[in-house]
Amino acid sequence: VSLDEILRQKSIIEHKLKTLEEISQISQKLKQQQKCLVFTNGCFDLLHKGHMNYLRKSKSLGDCLVLGLNSDESVRQLKGENRPFNTENDRAFMLANFDFIDYIVIFKQQTPLELIKTIKPNILTKGKDYEGQTVIGSEFAEQVVLIDFEQGYSSSKIAKRIKSKS
Repeated sequence: VSLDEILRQKSIIEHKLKTLEEISQISQKLKQQQKCLVFTNGCFDLLHKGHMNYLRKSKSLGDCLVLGLNSDESVRQLKGENRPFNTENDRAFMLANFDFIDYIVIFKQQTPLELIKTIKPNILTKGKDYEGQTVIGSEFAEQVVLIDFEQGYSSSKIAKRIKSKS
């Protein structure tokens, strides 16, 4: 790996990883430009094909995809003491390398409500498993779109499969 490659990767993560304040300013700018801001969130602990398809579909709905990434503590609260497998910085680094993700904001709360309330996305995406349920933050988005999951892909299933082989 060359120094240029390392610096390029560092530059990508620095460009895409934003604070709540920074993403608030970016969302205001996008609205002034009449750009469509799409927001989604998740742990994205063990990245798989299902995640990639879900995120690509989310991005295809608008001009800018903002990803709310659960912090390590938030993942532990949601998934248990043995999670996450990858740190929030490692997860953010991997996700930042996908061209269909424009910005990433790590949030510490169990839900991204404060983040959604701040950026007020045009479109909020979640998986189809939310069908019939209230999507957190939906009152701050113009539209909620539920996206089909890729059948057979789940971080929890991958973790169980790895565990059973050890």
